[in-house]
Amino acid sequence: LSPKVGEVAVITGGARGIGVEVVQKLLECGMFVVIGCRKVEAGEKTVGKIRKHGVLSGETLCIPLDVGSFDSVRIFADEVLKKVSRIDYLINNAGIMFVPYAETEDGFESQFAVNYLGHCLLTHLLLPCMIDTSKQRTLNCRIVNVSSCGHLAGSINFSDFNMKDDYIASASYAQSKLAQILFTRSLDSKLKSLNIPIQVHSVHPGLVNTDLFNGTSLKIIAPFVPALFFKTPEKGARTTVYACISPYLEGKGGDYLSNCRFSKTSSQADNKEIQDKLWNVMLSLLKIQKFGNVLE
Repeated sequence: LSPKVGEVAVITGGARGIGVEVVQKLLECGMFVVIGCRKVEAGEKTVGKIRKHGVLSGETLCIPLDVGSFDSVRIFADEVLKKVSRIDYLINNAGIMFVPYAETEDGFESQFAVNYLGHCLLTHLLLPCMIDTSKQRTLNCRIVNVSSCGHLAGSINFSDFNMKDDYIASASYAQSKLAQILFTRSLDSKLKSLNIPIQVHSVHPGLVNTDLFNGTSLKIIAPFVPALFFKTPEKGARTTVYACISPYLEGKGGDYLSNCRFSKTSSQADNKEIQDKLWNVMLSLLKIQKFGNVLE
């Protein structure tokens, strides 16, 4: 891990699962890490554990965030921009999986809102600061969207994103993860078209033994399986960290990484027409005229 003292990373979901391990690696690089988490106490407790493990470098700031609430995302972004003058890395890591049907206060199915729309809004709000930061760096700034191989089973239900009439939790999850990759492709392409030195990656961390699986049939029927066959959170964090700071990826972007390697995505994820359609729908749903104030 190369020194990154003076650089700032913002991560959602940094108080649990692979997010904890990502935070630790970024601190080992000496970064200032802003952690968005539902409960600040949980974030601070996490940082305390990292410090007890001997990682004394870097600094942290925990700010409350519920990615499923657009108001919370806006308040979080405002707080971040008050506290830091630069953002070198944005890691859209928070996520939920296979949950029962529920709608957010904004009227969206919770997996679609948390995994996709909320992170789109956050990226939009922080992008101007990242663009300013990119002008001060010799290397590109980076945005990392934590997706999943689950996208391979996904399709975008443009007529009913909520899937309310025929809700299947796994199908909704797959849709949200596909949407993240489509967002990655569109955003990276649009930034490159304007020669803005920010690259965007999507990653599959692997099947990781975290609390994301709590409540799933797998944990209920065979609770020993994740511990035996899934990656540890530390191993699951490696691809996210790699996408964030690896020098081998400099100048790349718009890709999908698994096990720290480029990996294939579904035909839907590769479809430019679907990418463009979802981008325009996303702008409409979030009532955004220009993404990050610069992108159509």
